[in-house]
Amino acid sequence: MLLKRICFLFTLTALSIIVKAQDISAYNVVWDSQSKNSSESMPLGGGDIGCNVWVENNDLIFYISRSGTFDENSSMLKLGRVRITLPNNPFKNNFRQELKLKEGYIEIAGEHNTLVKLWVEVFKPVIHVSITSNDKFKAKVIFENWRTEDRSLATDERHQAYGYSNTTPDKIGVFTRKDTISPGKSSLVWYHRDRNDEMIIDREAVQQHLGAVKGQLWNPMKDLIFGGELLAPGMKFTGTMDSIYVASKYRGWVYENTQAVNAQNIDIVLHTSHSPTNAGWLQGLQQEMKISAATSEKWNKTKQWWAQYWDHSHIYINQDKKGTNDKGREIGRNYNVFRYQLGCNAFGEYPTKFNGGLFVFDADFVKGEYKNRVTPDFRRWGGGSFTAQNQRLVYWPMLKSGDFDLMKPQFDFYARALKNAELRSKIYWGHEGAAFTEQVENFGLPAGHTYERLWGTDPFKPRSDSSSTRVLKNVKGEEMKFTDYGFLTNVWVVDHYDGQLEFSKMILDYQLYSGADIGRYMPFITSAVKFFDQHFQYWSKKLNGYPLDADGKLIMYPGTGLETYKGATNSTSTIAGMKTVLTGLLDLPQKYGTPQQRAYWQAVLKRLPEIATREKDGKTVISPAKSWNGKSINTELPQLYPVFPYHLYGVGLPNLQMAIDTWHHGADNKNQYSIVSWHPDPIYVADLGLTDEAKDLTTQKLSDAKYRYPTFWGPGLDWAPDHNWGGSGMIALQEMMMQTVGKKIYLLPAWPKDWDAEVKLHAPYNTTIEATIKDGKVQKLKVTPASRAKDVTVMPPHGS
Repeated sequence: MLLKRICFLFTLTALSIIVKAQDISAYNVVWDSQSKNSSESMPLGGGDIGCNVWVENNDLIFYISRSGTFDENSSMLKLGRVRITLPNNPFKNNFRQELKLKEGYIEIAGEHNTLVKLWVEVFKPVIHVSITSNDKFKAKVIFENWRTEDRSLATDERHQAYGYSNTTPDKIGVFTRKDTISPGKSSLVWYHRDRNDEMIIDREAVQQHLGAVKGQLWNPMKDLIFGGELLAPGMKFTGTMDSIYVASKYRGWVYENTQAVNAQNIDIVLHTSHSPTNAGWLQGLQQEMKISAATSEKWNKTKQWWAQYWDHSHIYINQDKKGTNDKGREIGRNYNVFRYQLGCNAFGEYPTKFNGGLFVFDADFVKGEYKNRVTPDFRRWGGGSFTAQNQRLVYWPMLKSGDFDLMKPQFDFYARALKNAELRSKIYWGHEGAAFTEQVENFGLPAGHTYERLWGTDPFKPRSDSSSTRVLKNVKGEEMKFTDYGFLTNVWVVDHYDGQLEFSKMILDYQLYSGADIGRYMPFITSAVKFFDQHFQYWSKKLNGYPLDADGKLIMYPGTGLETYKGATNSTSTIAGMKTVLTGLLDLPQKYGTPQQRAYWQAVLKRLPEIATREKDGKTVISPAKSWNGKSINTELPQLYPVFPYHLYGVGLPNLQMAIDTWHHGADNKNQYSIVSWHPDPIYVADLGLTDEAKDLTTQKLSDAKYRYPTFWGPGLDWAPDHNWGGSGMIALQEMMMQTVGKKIYLLPAWPKDWDAEVKLHAPYNTTIEATIKDGKVQKLKVTPASRAKDVTVMPPHGS
């Protein structure tokens, strides 16, 4: 059916005037009752700050998080919790809490015209709270901190410091160190200082046979201090109190109004810096304090940023069905509402984490096994470690949404840690290129427990030669043993370096879409390619006595089909990644790459083997690899990576039917199909033009979360709120609406005709598409620049 539809495509050459799209305010999240606990919180953020805001038992409470707050264990620590109590309980009988998306702030209203406004500056690390009421009041503000004593992390708590996952306290001590808290008359200063003598990077360097070059490793946590100052003018410090929230003991520093007022402002200024002395950090904080007060100018700048953010793009569905239970409208709303969460870390020093971002709430409400056992800092899969296959889904949708500035923290992550990853290759195998493994710390080394489970018998010594011995096979099938200090003993991520190819592809697409200068990231991309070329030649020479096969092709072994097909030769995901990245490099403007570099890229491209196919159920399908050891051990479909993210197959591309058959017949177990968490199945079917399946799976993916806030998905396979769950759903919806091949733009390639829509999306070559869709047809279309209208092909109505 799809092939027949493609034969009847028609091209729009005339432009219509676009109708004005709805206001994003139609999607404001409104609650008319208080919350039960932190899992029913509402996200608030801006710049690189995130707050979980809720009202519980008449108290306004919010957690504070910020990008880059890593302790010496590479845990991502929250900055604290604030509780505000108004004695006349204005929220008891009359309550309304609203996230106003257009301006990026939360408003809470109660009796006596009580109004609380919370907002975060986009361009400075400051949180503002203003309280007004017709009746005079004496407010109480409490800064709550659970890190008042050093805390030894129990074994099941060490998932938050992922490098130490599953290690035991008797083997290796891991502590969350206490904060420093200094109350003043009407303000409070607090901070966490990382201990340079307990750095996980130093321990992992020794463990991973990099102790001799430890001094050459970039360490982003050295001398790191983070915290801030709470300002409560007109209030005074009245003492401390001790209590428990959920399961964690905490101490509160209490501030109260000295006299009854009709208005009270509270400002919280955050500061993070690298300083060898506490005094240096305090001096930096004082500089921030000089411009801490809320002003109309700051408010207007923040509103303007959010207005521009919303103007970048949107997908609105079935807007005329407001007030109904229409699923299409729900999906469109959640697409946009989740995008707000991504916008809260626009300028973070570090990427938005796939496992909660800046909005992690208490673990007791996520997974039962952690009930009464961990602190508010806890999240599974770590705070300072990054898993490439999950992170990618947070950032791919930003291309079509036009949120190009938001992508830089993810790209910078690899650029900063590049030298560490290159040092691994040099020390272990004596060749060039970056060796970023699938699960890396924020400084680019593998998470310790993936290098060796439980850190071996002596965690303070290099991994033993016996633990570093691996058995590989040459092309004759003969087994050979090697001592390889570079490989990971973790069965899931051994030989898994594909993430650096995918993010290289993302950076190249970023340049293609935006025209931005990617010179800063070229060393990472070229190093990623060089690693695979030299690494496989290195192993082939050791195993077979020659670097390339008789046809001059790479023998891509030892490899892996993601985490699922191990011991692979010529992994499809790796070949597809190499092919698209090399092609993208060669297509760049001439200023990128010397003639020598371009000749090398061309040579590597010629060395790539073909993607393997196989027969299943009487169909020719894409194989996950040429060969691999044993069965599929995880739930990924690397055989569909040539569809997404690499777009070698899809609408408007050759051999589409083989890719469709791969979706229907190419899996090796039923668990490889899912919509939960990071699973990209809705994206695959959208890119294959399978409208009914895309509608069904994307609806499942983007339907309301089980938590009160509609896009706090999870926990699924990861954590809550699950950002790669939302990201994968966003990508799927975008691909249903628009796909691109070269300069061609296909509209409605998998869009159901019963979803009316207003859309604004971005395409390559600085192009934007604005359209109104009714009954599966484009009623209005605006293409910018107008010269690109000739490249747009609208597909006819299809699907249910």
